[in-house]
Amino acid sequence: MEAHSRYFVEQFRAGRLLLYGPVMAKSGAFGLAVLEVDGEAEARRFGEGDPSVIAGMNRFEICPMRVSAARAKEP
Repeated sequence: MEAHSRYFVEQFRAGRLLLYGPVMAKSGAFGLAVLEVDGEAEARRFGEGDPSVIAGMNRFEICPMRVSAARAKEP
């Protein structure tokens, strides 16, 4: 999981991730990431490159989203 965390920090710093983190759902925790990529192929490469996915610890799903509005956090 350390490699998974490093991968996400690197991808965030590179501008491919807009946000990410654990979701504490009543049915069980899972992770969520919002990517900024050019298409599904790039999103799939991102998921397939995750060390936790490679190790068989996690899996990923791709759900396209059309952004209607967004706001950056004010400093």
